[in-house]
Amino acid sequence: MTRIFTFPALTTALTLALAAAALADDEYNVSNSLTLTGQPLGMHGVDPVSMFEAEKPEMGNATFTSAHDGVDYYFASQAAQATFEADPTAHLPQFGGFCAFGVYVGKKLDGDVRYADIVDNKLYLFVNEDIFKKYLEDKETVIQGAHAKWADIHHTPVGSL
Repeated sequence: MTRIFTFPALTTALTLALAAAALADDEYNVSNSLTLTGQPLGMHGVDPVSMFEAEKPEMGNATFTSAHDGVDYYFASQAAQATFEADPTAHLPQFGGFCAFGVYVGKKLDGDVRYADIVDNKLYLFVNEDIFKKYLEDKETVIQGAHAKWADIHHTPVGSL
């Protein structure tokens, strides 16, 4: 009897876990694998607080992990983790970490911390150097256009764009 109940319970738990990961994949730019907590990893493991406070982006450490909206983020220190936990949205990239220029043109492209800009205390990531240079030609138009477009594509699966 136990096996009859165990298998459906296991199947249900697995389905729910995969559904949460799939949702995060569509709304957040996450790594393809899961963290030790079973959630996807945001910003490719780069400490989001370091984007604002350090001279250059710092890799996070799984020892300092915080979750926000179904996505795990790694931090370089306990202090950075505490800063994030005090106000997560202040440190997360716009558009779920997808490339801001990609969102501007209606796509969800990978956001790379090497090509980033902070405007009005908001972090914007870009897919590569060429796209970043294109963005720099008219920042305001790209940012405004991306914010307008995001509402339409936020919940759209990446493969459907």
